[in-house]
Amino acid sequence: MMNRRQRTLIILILGSLTALGPFSIDMYLPGFISIARDLDTTTARVGLSLSSYFIGISVGQLLYGPLLDRFGRKKPLYVGLILYIVSSTGCMVANTIDMLIALRFFQAIGSCAAAVAAMAMVRDIFPVGENAKIFSLLILILGTSPLVAPTVGGYLIEGFGWHSVFLVLLIMGAAILAAVFFLLPESGKPDPSFSLKPAPIIRNFISVIRIPQFYTYALTGAVAFAGLFAYVSGSPVVFMEVFQVDGKTYGWIFALLSVGFVGGSQVNTLLLKRFTSEQIIRVVLSAQASIGLLFLILSLNGWIGLYGTIVLLFLFLSCLGLANPNAAALTLEPFSKNAGSASAVMGALQMGVGTLASVGVSMFEVPSIVPMVGVIAASAVIALVILLVGRAAIEKHKVRD
Repeated sequence: MMNRRQRTLIILILGSLTALGPFSIDMYLPGFISIARDLDTTTARVGLSLSSYFIGISVGQLLYGPLLDRFGRKKPLYVGLILYIVSSTGCMVANTIDMLIALRFFQAIGSCAAAVAAMAMVRDIFPVGENAKIFSLLILILGTSPLVAPTVGGYLIEGFGWHSVFLVLLIMGAAILAAVFFLLPESGKPDPSFSLKPAPIIRNFISVIRIPQFYTYALTGAVAFAGLFAYVSGSPVVFMEVFQVDGKTYGWIFALLSVGFVGGSQVNTLLLKRFTSEQIIRVVLSAQASIGLLFLILSLNGWIGLYGTIVLLFLFLSCLGLANPNAAALTLEPFSKNAGSASAVMGALQMGVGTLASVGVSMFEVPSIVPMVGVIAASAVIALVILLVGRAAIEKHKVRD
């Protein structure tokens, strides 16, 4: 049994692992315009460095899932963090946009080891009934990223240039690697019987995907979460080009909106004392879809300004903060032995769908709020439909068993 101090320390380290990727995304967002100017390109093309990061995470999670099951949790985590540190160094000295786009891909492959390992370790270390609460606590720690990163990034970029952001990320990666090495216990024993040949790995992934509870909640969570990717990709253009705010102000707006996402995740811990994860996610996704549709109608007709956009994004992200930990807990609930693979497939699906949302928003060269809001609304509505249809499949599966 863990004492309270050990439990808190483990949660903090797991939280730092999950926050590494978001810090890598959020901290450089205020620098889009200065990066475009320095590298002689457009902000839309700089946005592709964000999309390449999302692609790297999606690919990397499928890579690390089997490795975590075969070699235990910590050894693959070491490899990923070292790759992250090396790639961050490369990003710091990048002098062309193509170089930055490529290095961001490898930086993502490194950082996603942290995210997959953290998810699997939650399933390893804590009882199944506590998983939703632990995920909510991780989101509280993860929430320091959008609260702190863009604001700090804005000041760093103004004072020292955008390259300094990647120096800070390099230092963060090194500090987390040290914490993992010295303080985090190994939670998953290596399984020599777990094959790393492509055919068995694919069969294992298929066995995970075929479980109705997995594909229902993994797909629901991934599509709903795509709204966050659309917001992250589109917000620099919406706020700094459409509404003409400066980089520092954008950082503060981003931080304010993140309070909604983090606050929603913490309200979730209170709601779980009275309601089940299934009940919460159904109600929250209904509210999220309604907000998304209202937002789209107002945007298409030009009836919304800066403050209205902030309010509706705050409400949307609050719903997402409530839905996300419950979707993750329900997705991983059926697994124990192959939690690493299940976590990897869940994460890859989330990042894959999110990447499509990010690319979809970045494809529009003309500054406009509509592309971002359109993807946000579509993600919420489609996620609700998937949940309602999938619940019927889960009930049929239970009856058959």
